[in-house]
Amino acid sequence: MLHTPSGGARGGTATGQESEPMSIGAVLQALRAEFPEVTVSKIRFLEAEGLVEPARSASGYRKFRSEDVERLSRVLRMQRDHYLPLKVIKEHLEAGGEAADCPAVPVVPPRDPEEPEAIPPAPAVRTGRRELLELVGAREAELAEWEKYGLLAAAEEGTYRPADVTVARLVAQLGRYGVEARHLRAVKAAADRQLDLVEQLVAPLRRHPGQRTRTRAESTAEELTELSVRLYGAFVESAAGAPRTRGD
Repeated sequence: MLHTPSGGARGGTATGQESEPMSIGAVLQALRAEFPEVTVSKIRFLEAEGLVEPARSASGYRKFRSEDVERLSRVLRMQRDHYLPLKVIKEHLEAGGEAADCPAVPVVPPRDPEEPEAIPPAPAVRTGRRELLELVGAREAELAEWEKYGLLAAAEEGTYRPADVTVARLVAQLGRYGVEARHLRAVKAAADRQLDLVEQLVAPLRRHPGQRTRTRAESTAEELTELSVRLYGAFVESAAGAPRTRGD
């Protein structure tokens, strides 16, 4: 069991003797009991930021220990409960601090109007319609238009996922540059088609009789989704830097 700083327990790792190294997919499953929105990309990002340093096998695969999973839990808990930036969390943990005695949230200086606006983290729980509008700084008419063009949609109970909040923020920011919801309809359609492709690729794994293979389907889907996002960004960057031909 994985013990939290507050004394609670989480499933997924062993106590006492040293547990077997865990793959990133196994870590994902262990963390999702408390953090259902965590992804493989998030774990890799935290590793890239120096928040966790898993060992590597001879072939380059990550080998997480129970201490690594515990550290990831503390990082995610401090992000969720205290809204701290990763730099502050890292300094706090390196100084031997725990989630229960987090430092105060630092004062953020006024944003330079010439700098692009940063995207704040989305809430870790579902959000109501009015709260979504407040978080994004949008009007009801704008949200209705985004929904009209299928950019996001509320669940049956009228709430929105954390990912929907991020989408709404980005759409709102693009709107300040004159990009309308109708312009983004093709982008959403392309994303949906790519997701359909990912689902087709992992469908055989989901239907496999072996439990380990079925479990691997989720991490495989995360990997493919991350690669798709990176490829889209590379396409945009490549197109932006390509020389213009006559007639463009």
